[in-house]
Amino acid sequence: MALYSRISGTGSALPARRLTNADLVTLLAERGLETSDEWIVERTGIRARHFVDADTNASDLAFKACEAALQAAGCPLSDIDLIVVGTSTPDMVFPSTATILQNKLTQAALARGEAGGAGGAAFDVQAVCSGFVYALTLADALIKTGTAHKALVVGAEVFSRILDFNDRTTCVLFGDGAGAVVLEACEHDGSGPGILATDIHADGKHTGILCVPGTVSGGQVLGDPTLKMDGQAVFKLAVGVLEDAARAVLDKAGKTAADVDWLVPHQANIRIMQGTARKLKLPMDKVVVTVDQHGNTSAASIPLALDEAVRSGKVLPGQIVMLEGVGGGFTWGAVLLKM
Repeated sequence: MALYSRISGTGSALPARRLTNADLVTLLAERGLETSDEWIVERTGIRARHFVDADTNASDLAFKACEAALQAAGCPLSDIDLIVVGTSTPDMVFPSTATILQNKLTQAALARGEAGGAGGAAFDVQAVCSGFVYALTLADALIKTGTAHKALVVGAEVFSRILDFNDRTTCVLFGDGAGAVVLEACEHDGSGPGILATDIHADGKHTGILCVPGTVSGGQVLGDPTLKMDGQAVFKLAVGVLEDAARAVLDKAGKTAADVDWLVPHQANIRIMQGTARKLKLPMDKVVVTVDQHGNTSAASIPLALDEAVRSGKVLPGQIVMLEGVGGGFTWGAVLLKM
């Protein structure tokens, strides 16, 4: 019998404030910038996104997503011995958003008269839009080595805080949200549920095509603390590396694209998603798409989309699912799993 890690519950959270393309058109017009719903939809497939209010942080969204995932898994917080959060928009410089999240979950559990979850390892992963794939890969490895037994793996972002609303080419793309899964150890002969293969990569020479080139020093922000992107360069690179990662996990697992029931890609741009599906010869009716309603939520996009697909009855137990992401760094990767 081999040791696997399997997803036993999913959860997600979105801020209450929903902005349609029409809302953004009005906002940008007030700044003297012209755009349109048609322009945004044609280039990205995005029709709406959610933004947090001033008092909501990444850990708050992560908390709601984790509570939902724990409930779906029937798992008490006291069983969790690992929390990994993928985020590029942490609550603080330090400590990690994962430790802040751990405390919020513990305090809520204690208030309900349940045991808390302090003591297990908790840390953040910074791989931008690939953050959840990286986090899931790390949690899977820690479970397989026996270091952890049950983990919360989270993607949580508040990208609205780092957008330049004088740049219509980027500010229309992103939104806020969180998604989470409970990942737990299980043993079987290979026919049961679990992560079948992972594949993660990075190439730092592409740092400049997608970045936030600011930092904190001496109590001040140095550089520009808003998102910058070369959209054409990102598009060209993304489709190629996503195909490579997808084929790598299929090869590692001894599977083919024909075995994949669902592709859950990073929800960045419908054209990137279509291009990847085309290269894998997967029909779009096998691709989970939420970018139209959420925009690009960076590390949150894959777990958000997965949770929606699970709760809507699309993704079912026993099905083969491929998760794949690509993001600033430049980072990319894929996970193949059986639900």
